[in-house]
Amino acid sequence: MHGDVRLEETARTAAMRAGKGAFSLLAAASPVLVFGGCYSNLEATQALRAKAARLGIRPEHTICTGDVVAYCADARETVALIRDWGIHVVKGNCEESLGSQKDDCGCGFADGTACDQLSAAWYAHANAEITDEQREWMRTLPRRIDLLLGGRRVAVVHGSVDSINRFVFASTPWSEKERQIALAACDGVIGGHCGIPFTHAVEGKLWHNAGAIGIPANDGTPRGWYSLLIPTDGGIQIRTEALDYDAPSAAAKVRRRGLPEGYAAALETGLWPSCDVLPAAELRVRGRAIPAGATIWNGASASWPAMVVEAHPAGVKFGDPEITLSRERRASVQLKTLETLWFNTGTLCNLACENCYIESTPKNDRLVYLTRAEVRRFLAEAAGRDPRPVEIGFTGGEPFMNPDILGMIEDSLAGGFTVLVLTNAMRPMQRHLKPLRDLNRRFPGQLALRVSLDHYDQEGHEQLRGSFTWEKTIEGLLWLAGNGFDLSVAGRTVWREPEAATRAGYRALFTELGVAIDAEDPLRLVLFPEMTANDDVPEITEQCWGTLGKSPEAVMCANSRMVVKRKGADQPCVVSCTLLPYDSAFELGATLADAARPVKLNHRYCAQFCVLGGASCSAHR
Repeated sequence: MHGDVRLEETARTAAMRAGKGAFSLLAAASPVLVFGGCYSNLEATQALRAKAARLGIRPEHTICTGDVVAYCADARETVALIRDWGIHVVKGNCEESLGSQKDDCGCGFADGTACDQLSAAWYAHANAEITDEQREWMRTLPRRIDLLLGGRRVAVVHGSVDSINRFVFASTPWSEKERQIALAACDGVIGGHCGIPFTHAVEGKLWHNAGAIGIPANDGTPRGWYSLLIPTDGGIQIRTEALDYDAPSAAAKVRRRGLPEGYAAALETGLWPSCDVLPAAELRVRGRAIPAGATIWNGASASWPAMVVEAHPAGVKFGDPEITLSRERRASVQLKTLETLWFNTGTLCNLACENCYIESTPKNDRLVYLTRAEVRRFLAEAAGRDPRPVEIGFTGGEPFMNPDILGMIEDSLAGGFTVLVLTNAMRPMQRHLKPLRDLNRRFPGQLALRVSLDHYDQEGHEQLRGSFTWEKTIEGLLWLAGNGFDLSVAGRTVWREPEAATRAGYRALFTELGVAIDAEDPLRLVLFPEMTANDDVPEITEQCWGTLGKSPEAVMCANSRMVVKRKGADQPCVVSCTLLPYDSAFELGATLADAARPVKLNHRYCAQFCVLGGASCSAHR
């Protein structure tokens, strides 16, 4: 007994509590400090212990949500410090794996992802560092501590109530959090594992994550995070505070021990080496500094920080990334093989076409010009993949308006990739005829161009493209055909003609022009389905694949990704496909490795263009 603290071990069944074994009950009437993820970062752990002492928080009032050991250099020393401190520790997946000498950390990373590959290095290091006595200590840790504070009971776990390594983020739907809270038979849950602090309270129930101290919160600052839970007359005040410490020394140790550079860089920059596990909402705010904050948990709904509100509204189609309006599980698509890597060179265009998929105009610079150096970085990453992509695609806007376009094409061809450029073949392209011809000569069979010719007659084409656009496009098309380029055409179907009639019209045009394009070949004449924001389109559920006789492997996001750079952004990012460059929910990360995770089909275009429309932007599908 320590003042107002009662600590007792209680055995509960899994059905009653979550519990795979014993858990602890901690009752307190004064502030409690909660933190997660020391991650073998001795400097951060020392700093928090000193901070707790200055705040007057006793060890008996301090709870760690697990993963004392992980990414950083000082596994043995950090465990020793935590044990000497005398605080309460929930067993994390790292303690479970190290204590039982399992083959891996049990973090829940998908096989083959960057997180999975990086974890192998630190796990081997930590496994060799810790002592047998420390392993035994890890084995005895409870998987759950129940905290009685301010008249409420909160289950403190590592991942979720029913899984030690489940990632629960701010954007995780409240329905799942509510299910876990009910499973715990408590008023709320405090979890760890995800590494990013947040508070989410709805109608008196709470999910809180104090963050981690050993690795930054992917917010572009080197700080760690911890929380103070303070009982008040009206409930519990939850103060989430940043922890400053000697991050450069911790990073230097990581490098000296030969651990992955990504972890050392993360300690200094505040950005994770991989975002494989992050939902789209958390990816959207990557690099945005989190402000310290406080929330009163008093029965009302509340959230902190402001970005934790669920990413999509409920009660409408495409409103929930996990569940459709009919309450069925939404379909998702795994990246099977990255066959085509697209680059949106920028949304500026010499035209302002009606019904342009991404609203490109001479003034729309929402996606700014990619530079040759930025493209080179992604080409290098692509070249290192196994298997590597077959095709590099350039789209816009009008790609030939980008001042670096010829260098980007040349670097891609020199890297051994085939290249597809989507163009209107007008003046921006025609300024580069000589260097284009030279590239086609130097890299035979690698360079292809697809010309946007919206209809097979001038009136239809100019209805969408504007007056005086037909002749210049035909001029560019004829030049490409006459100079031996691998050539295709993209048309539109806005007139709702039968496909056979449309192809017959183009066939007659190609014959008249003397252009050798097979209008019956869907890869040579690509007819894109029309998409409008007002169409009532069905949501795609997991059962739809069988119902429609479709395979998820045939959908564009199973084999392609696109690099974009948003206006005001410091660096490019990778999105799921060419059709959704603006929707941050489809932003997958800063690298191709980050972007290898599954894509939820949570947009009307997923149904209109890909699943039901059967279309693809690639030259190979």
